[in-house]
Amino acid sequence: MTDSNGSSTTSNHPDGGRFGETTNSKRRHIVLTSHPSRSGRKGSPIHWGQADPLKRGPIVATVIDPTHRNVIGTHSGSYAVYRALAVASGVLHPEHRPDLTNTSPAVAIGPHPSWGDPDKIVSLDPFGALVGEVYHTLIAQGMDIRPTIAVTRAHIQMPELLEAVRQGQILEDGKIVKPGGDLVVTKAAVEPVWYLPGVAQRLQVSEDDLRYALFEQTGGMFPELVTRPDLKVFLPPIGGITVYLVGHLAAITDSTLPLAVRVHDECNGSDVFGSDICTCRPYLVHGLEECIQTAQQGGAGIIVYFRKEGRALGEVTKFLVYNARKRQEGGDRADAYFARTECVAGVQDVRFQELMPDVLHWLGITRIDRFISMSDMKYNAIVRSGIEIIERVPIPEDLIPPDARVEIEAKKAAGYYTERDVLSEDALAQVKGRNLGE
Repeated sequence: MTDSNGSSTTSNHPDGGRFGETTNSKRRHIVLTSHPSRSGRKGSPIHWGQADPLKRGPIVATVIDPTHRNVIGTHSGSYAVYRALAVASGVLHPEHRPDLTNTSPAVAIGPHPSWGDPDKIVSLDPFGALVGEVYHTLIAQGMDIRPTIAVTRAHIQMPELLEAVRQGQILEDGKIVKPGGDLVVTKAAVEPVWYLPGVAQRLQVSEDDLRYALFEQTGGMFPELVTRPDLKVFLPPIGGITVYLVGHLAAITDSTLPLAVRVHDECNGSDVFGSDICTCRPYLVHGLEECIQTAQQGGAGIIVYFRKEGRALGEVTKFLVYNARKRQEGGDRADAYFARTECVAGVQDVRFQELMPDVLHWLGITRIDRFISMSDMKYNAIVRSGIEIIERVPIPEDLIPPDARVEIEAKKAAGYYTERDVLSEDALAQVKGRNLGE
């Protein structure tokens, strides 16, 4: 690579290597990704929706060999920026390829019929955990194909679950809940992989409009969005999904066995630090308890955790809204709950649950017996995608923190599921939270 003065630039490796320079001291040049290489070679096409992974083709987001690339973007979502820092600082070789030995899924998931349905899955690669197996020949030939899904096993502990065990609400069965309260789970990490025509169809917009909006609203970060209409797959720089599976995986696809599911969107303040302004952590814990109890009845439970902080508006916006809510005339009121978000962000919610059911289809789910959520948007998206929901489970009243009453009453008034009466507008105005600083 050359700087503005034409001088060669390099990066220093800790043991003395120089990553930015070849052994014969030739200057490194940049190959723009907005157009095919000079030879006209392009990466192999992707035939989205093919049930055979070889016919579908691999997702190749390598930056090592541009002639192999067949997608827009790169792996690791927003963490790709940290990878760039590591390369720039010399601690990571820019041509490092992962050694996938012994990284295959700890538990087999799929394939399911939905993997070959282009309408069921458009926002992740259903074969993303299996690339080391299904594309081993291509990898051996030198193609840099990387997993976008990883599946492992783990034990987890949460104070609330340990307390539930002590109180006898959760039984130590020795298999799902170990002596001492450890919960045994299978967990999967999923990176987003967007098939742009399918995403556009879900959002009911044209693919061109989607591409231009993605290009413009990221400051032109991905020129291929507008210059390479032949590239139909995009790996966006956003957070991914973590799936926690409790119980027997066979129960997930067996409609004769009970299945409990909670779809949870990230809330760092509550989920991690226990902030009481919302119901996120209490509802997450309740969802886990429901999953455990369902698994112990011979079924399975699933927690799907999306990185969509602050309704996908971000934590800075969320905190600005908190300040606005607490400082507005009349205090933090349930009748103004959504209005304050819209005043700051211009919109109430950008999570776009239309893409959310894809991960459920990846798991092969066709029926949910107990859906641990009050969200009408999540419920509607799942049902519209063809998954049956038998019962909806609201958060128990005794789990709602005092300062979160504003949130829960506002959501119920806006259409969230409830088994209780919805407050009138006048009554909503009387539901208030703490003042700022109290």
